[in-house]
Amino acid sequence: MLRALGLGDLLTGLPALRALGDAFPSYRRVLATTAGVAPLALHAGAAEDIFVTEPLASLAWTGTPPDVAVNLHGRGPQSHRILQATAPRRLVAFANAGAGITGPGWREDEHEVHRWCRLLTESGIPADPTGLDIDPPTVDMPAPAPGATLLHPGAASPSRRWPVERWAAVARAEAGAGRPVIVTGGPDEVELAKAVAAGAGLPPPAVWAGSTGVLELAAMVAGAGRVVCGDTGVAHLATALGTPSVVLFGPVSPERWGPPPDRPQHVALWAGRAGDPHGRTVDPGLLEIDVDDVTGALHGLSAGAAAGRRFAQG
Repeated sequence: MLRALGLGDLLTGLPALRALGDAFPSYRRVLATTAGVAPLALHAGAAEDIFVTEPLASLAWTGTPPDVAVNLHGRGPQSHRILQATAPRRLVAFANAGAGITGPGWREDEHEVHRWCRLLTESGIPADPTGLDIDPPTVDMPAPAPGATLLHPGAASPSRRWPVERWAAVARAEAGAGRPVIVTGGPDEVELAKAVAAGAGLPPPAVWAGSTGVLELAAMVAGAGRVVCGDTGVAHLATALGTPSVVLFGPVSPERWGPPPDRPQHVALWAGRAGDPHGRTVDPGLLEIDVDDVTGALHGLSAGAAAGRRFAQG
């Protein structure tokens, strides 16, 4: 099973990965994925074994040819050829003429969870897209401020990063309401997290960016009272762990990557217009979401109000 991508990709692919375990109970599932998400993949039951690789890198596969290879990575042809090189007896993949593959057709505007479940169901393998939940991992670390508001200001591209001063304003509002605030991020987001904390007047221990692996981050999300983040992997952790969340969408619609609409504890804020998800400047639609939108959504979560998706007027 190939899905060598990031945290959100792993979690949106989880229902399909689990479906393969149900469909092939006597088989051993090997997931080719990146090192950073591997511990969570094992914890979530996505596979029995991990083959560490990088996106679209050739697999140095030395075992016997797989009985079944499943491309949960992309539409091909590069990812298809990576699996074809392992000489599988059967390859489950989206149709791609360049790789000589016939199969289900790709749909551009499909939600990521449903995309991979449909690939399986149209290939004769039942898959339930609702199987997103994971148990909180047990980790050897103290819980920082249980019940806190967890802010995760980073994202993979500048177009999906809300301005620092707005994150700081949300942090100040939450602290002013008597709720502890922690700020998380990856190793390359430490300065960003520190800037948010400094702008909000939070003490240095509030910053956890660069201090956790994926299991520790998941445990922090599970222990939080609420999560605020952009369109990134932490949003999918909140969904998987059932932690109420407010997720800020910019260039990509929540109809493609957002939380399920039947889980009202997750609010998706979006201005209603698409842009470049890999852009080098913050997306104009993301900028249309202001601090009051976020604090209002958080107030709804804290009050126990039914939230659901919220599309701001563009």
